[in-house]
Amino acid sequence: MTYTNIFDAHAHYDDSWFDEDRDALLASLPEQGVCGIVNNAVDLKTARSVIALAEKYPFCYAAVGFHPENLDDVPDDYLDQIAGLTRHDKVVAIGETGLDYHWDTPKPLQLRVFEEQIKLSLDLDMPLVVHDREAHGDVFDLLRKYRPNALVHCFSGSVELMREAMRLGCYISLGGVVTFKNARHSIEVAREIPLDRLLLETDAPYMAPVPFRGKRNDSSKIIYAAQVIAGLRGISPQKVLDITMQNTAKFYNICT
Repeated sequence: MTYTNIFDAHAHYDDSWFDEDRDALLASLPEQGVCGIVNNAVDLKTARSVIALAEKYPFCYAAVGFHPENLDDVPDDYLDQIAGLTRHDKVVAIGETGLDYHWDTPKPLQLRVFEEQIKLSLDLDMPLVVHDREAHGDVFDLLRKYRPNALVHCFSGSVELMREAMRLGCYISLGGVVTFKNARHSIEVAREIPLDRLLLETDAPYMAPVPFRGKRNDSSKIIYAAQVIAGLRGISPQKVLDITMQNTAKFYNICT
């Protein structure tokens, strides 16, 4: 079956894993039902790369910001540079930013840069794409403090944390993890989340679903997550894709 309205809310097609066939792959995706992709930067260099992809492919968009793993050489004027990049008409969000306590990037630096980018998203009235790895407490403390229009991507929290995200007006994106047998939290969240707050993502080239786990991910594989969620919700995979396409366009203020 051919599916339509596949909107990948979070990807990284600038990643080196795509260097050998990036253009051929991206050019093939619309015929596989992909109608949109938001590529997320992790620093200023990748911000320019994702903007270039958005310029080349009508269905691609860009988010610009600093990831918590990429803070070694943050320039003093990085906020001004990010703000300048948001003037491009295909930049739709600040991100990806957030907190990652799995690695050893100093927490005070992560917290400062995340908080500054939250404030920037509010100043510019733009959506915010949030990375949260092993840092739920501090991430949600800042979301409560500022109440940005936020997407918590690749959500890994419990149903209770999902409900707190809903209370704060956030969106959540899920992807290949819902196909993993041991992903109890993600499956519970997929079953319980209000459908008008759910987005689908790949985090490509990472987080490929079963049966491609460990291999390179791409936006056509979103359907595997959609099928699992559809089974949990008692609706068709196409309905899941239709709903999440509309939610993604709404969150990012993209006219479809």
